[in-house]
Amino acid sequence: MKRLLKHLSLVAVLALPVPAAAQDTRTVTDDTGTQVDIPTEPQRIVALHDSVLTVPLLELGAKVAGSHGRGETEDEAFIRSSLSITGMDFDTTDITWVGNNPADIERIAAVAPDLILTTQWQPTDVDQLRAIAPTVVLDYTQRDSWEIYDWLAELTGTTDRLDLMKRRYEEQIALIREVIDTESITVSTIHAMPGELFALNPYGNIGKVLIDAGFQRPALIEAIPEGGRESFTAEVLPEFDGDFIFTTYRSTAGDGPDEVRAHFDSILPGWCEQLHACREDQMYFVSRSLGATRSYYALGAVSYMLLSVIGGQDFTPIAR
Repeated sequence: MKRLLKHLSLVAVLALPVPAAAQDTRTVTDDTGTQVDIPTEPQRIVALHDSVLTVPLLELGAKVAGSHGRGETEDEAFIRSSLSITGMDFDTTDITWVGNNPADIERIAAVAPDLILTTQWQPTDVDQLRAIAPTVVLDYTQRDSWEIYDWLAELTGTTDRLDLMKRRYEEQIALIREVIDTESITVSTIHAMPGELFALNPYGNIGKVLIDAGFQRPALIEAIPEGGRESFTAEVLPEFDGDFIFTTYRSTAGDGPDEVRAHFDSILPGWCEQLHACREDQMYFVSRSLGATRSYYALGAVSYMLLSVIGGQDFTPIAR
């Protein structure tokens, strides 16, 4: 009986009125190979991954009506990293929380979206989503995060805004190169979790700015396939040394630099003495909101951080 009631409830929800097809449409092919007719100028977008989809959409000025968010209730829900990057969250806008993982079909339908954007990470059934509104699946295992960003701009008709942000970023990189001899400086990025040491290539926004600005990186990082992540044993930690080291902490979980130091301690006691950058106070701990979320604002913040930290002081170079 409960199963029947649940089925009837879903049928009722899917029967809710959604925006009419009076809008102009165009056809795109999503990352499942499905052709989807989407509105040329979507007015009520539901995004089903907060940091990968929602934050870029908000930065682009797209019209987001509903979003996936962290937390299990409406009172505790938040769009990861959005408040610090865009100033927008569920409690500062009219954006509706539509659940976490999985997202809630009934909440999505109640928003009456004219376009749903989701990823391969979100387990909510795509066929049910397509019954509500045109649904495009973006697979970030097939595209890198900045390709996803470009596609979001194309899907939502906000490429002019994207062009401005890209131009600004080019100027920020040019300023770094003007002030700093980047090719003579090695900057490392390494991450520690309890009992685990790992590195990514690139390390989010920090890694992208380092590459674009022309800094040198340790060979171990360069050897990781682009877009990849690899774990390492404690013995190789000294090979991640450099003139400077950057790592991140998850501020949205209440962590800070002390928690990251404790993670390094759990992997290799006395680790700081084995790293030139740490011994010389040239190791920096950065909030992952700026380090990980795909955002041109975050790229700019990282650019000016590197310009200030590396270009604005004397430092002790590592022996070569």
